[in-house]
Amino acid sequence: MTTDEQQQRYRFSEAPFWELQRSYYEQLGMQAWTNDQVPQYITSNPMIGTAYAEMILGFLQDRTAKAEPEEPVIILEMGAGAGRLAFHVLQKLTELIEYAGIALPPFKYVMSDLPLKNITGWQQHPGLVPFVEQGILDFAQFDAVADGELKLIESGTVIRPGDLKQPLLVIANYFFDSIQQELLYVDEGKIFDCEVSLRYPDNAADLTTSQVLKEIVPEYHYSRAAGYEEQAYPYHEVISHYQQNLEDTHILFPAAALACMERLDKLSGAGFVLLTADKGDHRLENWKFADPPKLMHHGSISLTANYHAMQYYFEQKGALSLFTPHHYKNLNVGCILMLKDPQAHVQTRLAYRRFVERFGPDDFFSLKMWVDQNYDSIGLQALLGFWRLGGYDAELFIQSAERISALLPDANDEELIDLQLGIQVMWNGYYPMPQKYDLALDSGLVLFEMDQYKEARWFLERSLQESNEEPVVTVLYCLAICCYELQDDAGALDYTRRALVLEPEHEEALDLLAALSEAE
Repeated sequence: MTTDEQQQRYRFSEAPFWELQRSYYEQLGMQAWTNDQVPQYITSNPMIGTAYAEMILGFLQDRTAKAEPEEPVIILEMGAGAGRLAFHVLQKLTELIEYAGIALPPFKYVMSDLPLKNITGWQQHPGLVPFVEQGILDFAQFDAVADGELKLIESGTVIRPGDLKQPLLVIANYFFDSIQQELLYVDEGKIFDCEVSLRYPDNAADLTTSQVLKEIVPEYHYSRAAGYEEQAYPYHEVISHYQQNLEDTHILFPAAALACMERLDKLSGAGFVLLTADKGDHRLENWKFADPPKLMHHGSISLTANYHAMQYYFEQKGALSLFTPHHYKNLNVGCILMLKDPQAHVQTRLAYRRFVERFGPDDFFSLKMWVDQNYDSIGLQALLGFWRLGGYDAELFIQSAERISALLPDANDEELIDLQLGIQVMWNGYYPMPQKYDLALDSGLVLFEMDQYKEARWFLERSLQESNEEPVVTVLYCLAICCYELQDDAGALDYTRRALVLEPEHEEALDLLAALSEAE
């Protein structure tokens, strides 16, 4: 750190906003993802969970072909955050393994993060507890910038360098863009350190950590940094490549990410496989003539991940990298196989080809953004097809519930059966998070309109049980009708009276009360 008159200068990787970033997540824990304050849907939906599960299944098949079926495979998710991705991966992976019915190595999925609040939240989450009980899920507090071993909380196992016989499988979604990076400037074959000073808002002391992160303004300063060009620098080959191929370019350099993956590589003598998705470029041309980066704010902050440096560095060491030949729009999904014989892992590579390259999570998200703008013009059959494509995701149902309701009068019996089936599949694959929508309520109301009174009653009563707000008269009346149709007159009478307490002049409820009174 140097001093420039009134403002301090920092190396970009040591700037105070990284510590603020860490504090933000430690303070909020899983609440950081409330109502998508920190984006999670794009990297944690059932579509990407399925893609990863398919690649993991392919990897387990490849390891069986290596005659190592008894050695367990450790799957480490870094920055597991809200836990939703782990849930979808595990649910789909266990389903695929059961369906395939073939011999595979045992595996253990390890969710890791730095904030202890997140780990406590995972341990208590009803969607994750069953996987812990099955012995296939564990947790670890892991600092990607410093730690070189894994301490598993549930089993008490400590995984140290050299302990693993199988390659380590690492998942890193929206992770490398959120940990420390160096910022370099390349010009005329020379490397410069791009230092940063920060202008804080005048009322910074009165703001939350998130508000400070949003309001700080970075200012950049340049100093010659010949140390990066020396042979002794660990990533000299990548820097040399940039010296030769870039001009007048600011480049985020993932020294911390590379060092993290090298430490993880040491846990196994057989290498690692990295599954990763991020706002990140692996094409060198996308880094050419780049301006200084902007801090992207979404509760916390993030930057673009430099997948090119990671790909180039590990390929020089014999890795095989898989990225799509077409350009990504919102999410670049890659797979790096740092293995002795990456080409021999055929099932892993085929799974990437089928579930990422041909049509993957980024394509799905682009399609979803179009659907989000056109719900009013889409028919029920198309909605059902898109819902299936998205893995019967709850968010898709919530967004389309109003449109589905409008289309029900003209739906045929087959569409109604498929809708009813989809609601059940969706509920079984639902990962509750702090959010503004009530999935049980919307499911119950749609089923009520379909005259599926038994299922509607179950969902609507579930909504009442879990809500902290006063019941809505419409819900109470719907429940009264459900009970009436199911010949539960006592239940119908109870819900009718509760509805009339809230709205004494409710005509339909008064009529139902009269009918029930006559029947007594």
